[in-house]
Amino acid sequence: MRSPKKERHPHLNPGSCGPLDHHPSPISPAESGFHGNGCSLPLLRDCIQKTLNEWSSQISPELLQELPDALECTVSQAVEKINPDEREEMKVTAKLFIVGSNTSSIKDSVDIACSVLGIAQLDSVIVASPPVEDGVSLSLEHLQPYWEELENLVQNKKIVTIGTSDLDKTQLEELYQWAQVKPSSNQVNLASCCVMPPDLTAFAKEFDIQLLTHNDPKELLSETNFQATLQESFPDIQANEWIPLWLLRYSVIVKSRGIIKSKGYILQAKRRGT
Repeated sequence: MRSPKKERHPHLNPGSCGPLDHHPSPISPAESGFHGNGCSLPLLRDCIQKTLNEWSSQISPELLQELPDALECTVSQAVEKINPDEREEMKVTAKLFIVGSNTSSIKDSVDIACSVLGIAQLDSVIVASPPVEDGVSLSLEHLQPYWEELENLVQNKKIVTIGTSDLDKTQLEELYQWAQVKPSSNQVNLASCCVMPPDLTAFAKEFDIQLLTHNDPKELLSETNFQATLQESFPDIQANEWIPLWLLRYSVIVKSRGIIKSKGYILQAKRRGT
């Protein structure tokens, strides 16, 4: 965390993907209490709510009475772009949580994050395990469409390295053997695994895959929780018409000091049927 200056923090963007998209609207760490490498649902809901409330206070009441299909909610003064002269001194990392099954969410999220931060490329992107049906185990087939999108972004120089989250040794090995662009890291949730599994550790060491830890909940933002938060901010709208598509959390790290200069969220949602 950067010290003497006030940090800008969690960005939530109701932005422009279809209906209610989300583009950055950060909340400072001091306000949100955002710490560590994970986040809780109450904190995330608080960030979303603060962003929507601040944004709605700056627009005309007429717009709130009848929201259009496409809407960008941005608190511009809360957005901190990276100074081009300082770009080489910063490492920009992101973790992407996909709520639906649309693989285009990956490109959308990376493009928007780069635009928000004023940069051409993210240094690292980790994708959380994509959602699967209850009772179904995550397989390589589930991962492949998402990984192919990430590989395209690496080849187009929008991302430097890509990583995974919560894959066991077998899943990671299958992905590694299939992928053209190999995973550079794999996050492990220590809430369900107090000690790194020896087979995973051995495989990661052999193939130079960095093992990281995280404490994100399994489902960071459900459709129900998002709609409840939206309804609290806009009591007169039909919140159940809106569904979240993806959530991206980013961090801007000062390389030489290893401290977080800023971090935030970008969220995109849309109206059903659009």
